[in-house]
Amino acid sequence: MAIEFERVGLGSKFVPYMEAWDYQIQLHDAVAADEQSPKVLFLEHEAVYTAGKRTEPEDLPLDGTPVVDVDRGGKLTWHGPGQLIGYPIVKLRKMSAIRLYVETIEEALINVVSDMGIPTTQIKGRSGVWVPGKNGEQDRKIAAIGLRISHGVTMHGFALNCSNELAAYEQIIPCGITDAGVTSISQELGKTVTPEDVVDRVQSELERLLTPQVV
Repeated sequence: MAIEFERVGLGSKFVPYMEAWDYQIQLHDAVAADEQSPKVLFLEHEAVYTAGKRTEPEDLPLDGTPVVDVDRGGKLTWHGPGQLIGYPIVKLRKMSAIRLYVETIEEALINVVSDMGIPTTQIKGRSGVWVPGKNGEQDRKIAAIGLRISHGVTMHGFALNCSNELAAYEQIIPCGITDAGVTSISQELGKTVTPEDVVDRVQSELERLLTPQVV
């Protein structure tokens, strides 16, 4: 089945996290009931910290910033302007293919970022997309992935750092990983690259790679 794509808010419109979450739930229920085609949402969030199921008290922001508890996997992360958020709401052909689904999203993002001249990779045991460290430097995460699957239908998804400031990550241990850093496309290239600059390419890669896996 063809995947639909919807740009909920990019550029000048930042979407509150709870507003997007409510919309995800509506779509999830409709896709699970076969009343809605699979859909991927693209957006930028208003600044927010979100805590997945494995978040520990020591992971929380040092400055007491409020955190939204969510039902995805993973730990604590940050979302905000300049970060391309993608929420695929799709029914997988095989529930046993969850790992393949995650790897497909990683592959799509790797293709996009690598084509821009930034070498990226997957790291065994760690989800997301990484810029390998050189000469003893730490690896740097450029895209995070966190998801939930219920009734065979996915929710949540990925966050690709494009032009977002990285200072928010200094208040937390992103995704609970202490021996790696965080980066963005703009940081790596030394010029501003926004979510709007990359969304067409991300959509094309997801459509090509993800379509064979959905009902």
